[in-house]
Amino acid sequence: MELLETVLGPLRDGLYAVMMPVSNFIWSYILVYLLLGAGLLFTVMTRGMQFRLFRHMAHVTFTARGAGDGISGFQAFATSMAARVGTGNLAGVALALWIGGPGAIFWMWVTALLGFATSFIESTLAQVYKHRHEDGVFRGGPAFYIERCLGWRWLGSLFAVFLIIAYGLAFNAAQSNTIAQGMSGAFGIPNWVTGVVIAALAGVVIYGGLKSVARTAEKIVPVMAIAYLLVALWILFANLSAVPDMLSLIVMSAFGLGPAVGGAAGYAIKAAMENGIKRGLFSNEAGMGSTPNAAAQATVKHPAAQGLVQSFGVFVDTIVICSCTAVVILLSGVYERLLSESPGESIEGIQLTQDAMVDHLGGFGEIFIAIAILFFAFTSILANFSFSSVNIEYLFRHHAKKAVGVFKIIILAMVLLGSVAELSVVWDFADLAMGLMATTNLFAILLMAPIAVSVLKDYERQRRQGIEEPLFDPAILKNPELVDEDVWPVREAKEADR
Repeated sequence: MELLETVLGPLRDGLYAVMMPVSNFIWSYILVYLLLGAGLLFTVMTRGMQFRLFRHMAHVTFTARGAGDGISGFQAFATSMAARVGTGNLAGVALALWIGGPGAIFWMWVTALLGFATSFIESTLAQVYKHRHEDGVFRGGPAFYIERCLGWRWLGSLFAVFLIIAYGLAFNAAQSNTIAQGMSGAFGIPNWVTGVVIAALAGVVIYGGLKSVARTAEKIVPVMAIAYLLVALWILFANLSAVPDMLSLIVMSAFGLGPAVGGAAGYAIKAAMENGIKRGLFSNEAGMGSTPNAAAQATVKHPAAQGLVQSFGVFVDTIVICSCTAVVILLSGVYERLLSESPGESIEGIQLTQDAMVDHLGGFGEIFIAIAILFFAFTSILANFSFSSVNIEYLFRHHAKKAVGVFKIIILAMVLLGSVAELSVVWDFADLAMGLMATTNLFAILLMAPIAVSVLKDYERQRRQGIEEPLFDPAILKNPELVDEDVWPVREAKEADR
């Protein structure tokens, strides 16, 4: 180990010297404002679709089942939720609380409310510009719509590289690391053993292809999400008298009015915003450009329908599940005790969540969190493969099968390495990759947003006419020739020919 540290230590330190200033600049001066600004703009452009259409979002999500031989809208939703619901919901929320204070939760909520519209825009664009693959599953996402609509394959390729680094490497390592920490804390299982088992199980699923990933996610994600919600609700009602003070603390802390955290004299609004938005984005992924890769796979009759489904995913992820973690931690005695006993010290995110759950439920709490993170993070690894493989295919095209085959091995290797890696290294690398990805995607969808808005208007127009399931006709677009006619035939033109 000493020899390994001697060889890798200088390489790691050099990487940090370059990586951290870039990551800090992106998050401090670009992405926080770009993300909030884009979300606000899209909310205005869609006339507050997240508020007007919330009930319809839920309805479309839970009724999007049939897809023939392809992937249904709900399966695509489950795949995207598999990526969303993972370390960001349990370990990430805990880290945001510790570094940014309870006010970070407020900014998570703000990010989510604006993220509804952002997620709709990017997922709808993914549906519009998707293409049919030989395996019967559609392919699409930011790399595809950037090239098709903007004509910039270089930028699409750049995004694909960022996504592969983020999802195939950094995020898979982060998910594996958190599973290993949880299993070690609850059952004393060595990290490397957990890594081997998770890699083996993941290999069984990913070698079955994208349909295998979608079917697995559809079965696991809803069950664990409901179980986690029920436990959090029990804790909430058991501590109902403390809830008003908790909510007051969250809101006041968001604006620098709360008590000290991590050794700081008072809260810095900037710290609360940055950590809340960063972890909120890591969790719900709105604007990052990841979930559109899943959204494009769905077999639906209108792109806006899947856009609404993916928007609902932001609500489930952040407003529901992330809030559950915040409730568990803030209503326990663990958080305040750590503030007084260990101010300024670094923590393991999943350990804080586990300790808080133990404070509420005893030994069962630690076991429950370990099992929850096992399933949440495991399905995230599967979704990460799905997203990465789509972008590997985009980059290599004519040699896609060989490239995906090689990358499956790399992904499983990252799962193994991540289980024994240092957590801070994994998270810092993930932050940088996520920042580069999100910046690229947000720049592109800001240019393309009017297209998604016109698609939404068409969807709503048909519903006002009494059409229960609107059908998409690319003739409504200014450049319908950019859409794959094999996927979305131009019906108006064909009728005119007759």
